[in-house]
Amino acid sequence: MPTDQNPQPTPLPGHTRRQVLRGAAGAVLTTGVLGGLGGTAYAAVEDYDVVVVGSGAAGMTAALRAARRGLRTVVIEKAPTFGGSAARSGAGIWIPNNEVILAAGVPDTPAKAAAYLAAVVGGGVPADRQSAFLTHGPAMISFVMRNSPLRFRWMEGYSDYYPELQGGMPNGRSIEPDQLDGRALGAELAHLNPAYIPTPAGLVVFSADYKWLNLAAVNLKGAAVSAECVARYTAAALRGEIPLTMGQALAGGLRAGLLAAGVPVRLNTPLVDLRFDGDGRATGVVVSHNGGQVLVRAARGVIVGSGGFEHDLAMRTEFQRQPIGTDWTVGAQENTGDGIRAGRRAGAALDLMDDAWWGPAIPLPDEPYFCLAERTLPGGILVNGDGVRFVNEGAPYSDVVHVMYDRNASGPHIPCWLIVDQNYRNRYLFKDLAPTLPFPDSWYAAGAVHKAWTIGDLAAKIGVPSAALRQTVTRFNGFARTGKDLDFHRGDSVYDHYYTDPAVRPNSCLAPLWLPPYYALKIVPGDLGTKGGMRTDARARVLRADGSVIPGLYAAGNASGAVMGHSYAGAGSTLGPAMTFGYIAADDLAGAP
Repeated sequence: MPTDQNPQPTPLPGHTRRQVLRGAAGAVLTTGVLGGLGGTAYAAVEDYDVVVVGSGAAGMTAALRAARRGLRTVVIEKAPTFGGSAARSGAGIWIPNNEVILAAGVPDTPAKAAAYLAAVVGGGVPADRQSAFLTHGPAMISFVMRNSPLRFRWMEGYSDYYPELQGGMPNGRSIEPDQLDGRALGAELAHLNPAYIPTPAGLVVFSADYKWLNLAAVNLKGAAVSAECVARYTAAALRGEIPLTMGQALAGGLRAGLLAAGVPVRLNTPLVDLRFDGDGRATGVVVSHNGGQVLVRAARGVIVGSGGFEHDLAMRTEFQRQPIGTDWTVGAQENTGDGIRAGRRAGAALDLMDDAWWGPAIPLPDEPYFCLAERTLPGGILVNGDGVRFVNEGAPYSDVVHVMYDRNASGPHIPCWLIVDQNYRNRYLFKDLAPTLPFPDSWYAAGAVHKAWTIGDLAAKIGVPSAALRQTVTRFNGFARTGKDLDFHRGDSVYDHYYTDPAVRPNSCLAPLWLPPYYALKIVPGDLGTKGGMRTDARARVLRADGSVIPGLYAAGNASGAVMGHSYAGAGSTLGPAMTFGYIAADDLAGAP
């Protein structure tokens, strides 16, 4: 390919002049106007072994593994920050039989994990993909800990989502990042995607702490955990550290690993398209930078970890049930399906495009709030547009939204309403509002919350039949007194009790609604991101509809169809497989270990 010989090449962000001059030992960058494929003019051409699209957990894990396997690797990222949705998350990671939980004494075995995953997923996901996840997941966690500053903690007590199934773990398998000193990132810390909900100032909080922080006003352990969060922050401050936890720690730790491995991460560099040779093998990508196009060639292949399509209205309208939009998701705003569309153009088959990592959300005026503990705490119920309960409020969050959509076709279930009383508000944290504090005026103005002194008046405000809502509350209050939900079995599963109040008897999931005023909070189908994308095999290779492999093209994370199928095995069922299949893809590109 002819080039314009420019003696002073200008590196893109994340690529130092020293790296440019490494020649054959490192990346090669030739600048100028270059004749591209099909007559396209490129502002620059670069050569690597592996190009990774996306700097979320899937992409950075893949890049770290590829680099440590000796492959020249680059990460391209559309956003001005790195970390994607992973950085915004609570960073739970579901990986059975990893060394962290085994060291903590969790009685997991490969047979238990395989039986449980098969029971959760059913027949919709090939057995070899399930096996690949379970086989390589523990090795991935061990690799990450040995090649980055990341360490992990067992989320003790956070049950698998269906612990009663064969192989289920009532005490949980999920892990989360331990505290990380942000100084390990140096100047890159400024480019870390912010958390979805920032940790309150003066605290160091783990995901597992939120269960108890919700109860701090009414539970001695909750108060003790609150004090511990303050103590952690104080200790870190005295050491001069910048403490990071949850998604901030996960994304930050992976980025620190890439820094140590010499892997550049190019921010503000969106994918334009994939590139293939005459035999149909993926040989690189075209990206946009500063108004021009750059060809980044990949001698071994391309790994797409660019996230889902939750912020692309056209794709959501094409593939998903109505009502749907882009306003109810908490996924990273840059997730507009770029990698999935590029794969589709290349002939990739798509799976699970109708689904997402759903959860009930409150459409607040600034951004949606993914309603996790609040709908589970005792003293609240979910009712549909007819004013009646329709689901176990304590069920896994994805299941609740599936029911909302399934039943909306025959009656109004979107939106539905979370009904609570003042007793509930006096006892529990709600989002970041301390007990007894009023809901903000802006929530009322946006129609996200309504308040009334009687159940009948509340029904009128939200447009549901008052007699039906009064009858629903009366029936539920009877269940709360006996401790047995005869309609939806709330509290029958161990999982239902995770975010509840142990002081409430006889069933910690159930408390009557009796103290006015009463509140109704609007609930819509929110999500953590979409879960459909390119069809992949057990080696993370992208497949066509006929089952043939698109050579050189791999996908992981929410750019691929989820190994969890339409279900959700436990906390971290998004991140665990995303990181694992990124790791698998890198190993496949590098060849057998």
